[in-house]
Amino acid sequence: MNLHEKLATGEFLILAEMEPPKGVDVSLMVANATRVKGKVDAFVVPEMSNAVMKMSSLGGCMLLQGKGLETVMQTCCRDRNRLALQADLLAAQALGITNVMATLGEDPSFGDHHKTRAVHDIDLLELLQAVQKLQSGRDMAGIELRGAPKFCVGSTVNAGASGGVLDLEIEEMDRKMAAGVQFFITPPVFDLQPFTRFMKRIADRGAKIIPTVLLLKSVGMARYMDRHLDHVHIPNDLILRIQKAPDKVRECVRIAGELVSALKETGCSGVLVSTIGWEDKLPNILEV
Repeated sequence: MNLHEKLATGEFLILAEMEPPKGVDVSLMVANATRVKGKVDAFVVPEMSNAVMKMSSLGGCMLLQGKGLETVMQTCCRDRNRLALQADLLAAQALGITNVMATLGEDPSFGDHHKTRAVHDIDLLELLQAVQKLQSGRDMAGIELRGAPKFCVGSTVNAGASGGVLDLEIEEMDRKMAAGVQFFITPPVFDLQPFTRFMKRIADRGAKIIPTVLLLKSVGMARYMDRHLDHVHIPNDLILRIQKAPDKVRECVRIAGELVSALKETGCSGVLVSTIGWEDKLPNILEV
C-alpha cells in the first residue's frame, strides 16, 4: 500500500525526514534511507529547510524514488512563483512522486544566503488551492491540462499553540482541509499532555495528524529550543535525564524512540522522525 492508502486504513505511519545534500554527492542520503527501507513508510525531503541552500526536494525525491522508496516532496512559497510551483508539481507527478507537502518556508534571514529575496507570490492557502485546481485538470489561469495530477496532500499545523492562538490555528487547519489537505505535520512534540489536549480538541474533524519526533543532540540544544521556540515545550525532567546520562547521545536516541512509542497511544496517524543530520541514528530510534 502507498501512503494515501495507509492513511485511509488508519495504519500508524512512520515517516522520516531525509535531508538532501549541499552538493551532488548523494551517496550518504541514499545509504541512510536504504538502511531503514521497510521500516519507514515514506521519506519527507525538505525544501531547503531553515533557508539553507541544498539540493531541491524534487531532486532528492527523484533519487530516493529510483531506489524504490516512497517520498513526500515539499513545495515552498518562499522560493518560487506560481509558474514554477505548478511546473514542479506537474514534473513531480510525471516522475512518480505522488505525495506533496505545502509549506511557507522559513525566512531567508535564517539561512546562509542573506541577500536572498523571498518570493511569496502566493500564500500557503493559495498554494493548496492551486494543487487542488491542478488535480481538477486546470492550472491557476484556468487553462486545461493534458493529464491532471493526483496527489496525497499534506501541510502543517501548530499543535503546541494555546489559547486564542490555538483557536486561530484550528480555523486555519479547517481552511486547509477544505483546500484538500489530507494530513498535517506538527512541530516537534516532547510534552504529551498539550498534544493529547489538541487531539481531543480536533477529534470530531477526522484530521490525520502526524507529530514530529525530533532527535535532540545535547542538553544545550534542548534548553535552547525550550526557551526560544514558540509553542515547543521540553519538560525539565527530560532535560535533566539527558544531563545525567553517561552517554548523552544514546540517551537522546532512546528518548526519541520512546516518544515514537508513546505517541501511538494518542490517536495520531503516525510520526515524522527528524534527525537533522544524524540520519544514521534512524535505525536505533526505530528499534527502541
